[in-house]
Amino acid sequence: QVQLVESGGGLVQAGGSLRLACATSGTVVSRNPLAWYRQAPGKEREYVARIYGPSSKSYADPVKGRFTIFRDNAKSMVYLQMNNLTADDTGLYQCNVIRDGVNYWGQGTQVTVSS
Repeated sequence: QVQLVESGGGLVQAGGSLRLACATSGTVVSRNPLAWYRQAPGKEREYVARIYGPSSKSYADPVKGRFTIFRDNAKSMVYLQMNNLTADDTGLYQCNVIRDGVNYWGQGTQVTVSS
């Protein structure tokens, strides 16, 4: 069983920054790809970013150049640094990992960007 607990969301003005955190356990962070997804009200959940392998990262086009995903293996944490936020970034942000063929999700942390 894998537990994922997100934090760091909140209300921020457009142009501002937030850092989201995803806490997990044991070797989940160091041995598995982890991703961030988000879901805006009335929309489908969408991919945001993924970190995998020793240092590989990928990003959805809308966040490239503004968001950075990184991890701390010693703390079993994955972070999402979000800069230059816009109203389109509003949504529930969830951490995701697939381990042994099972898809795990956190409860999410809400990000609201006021324009």
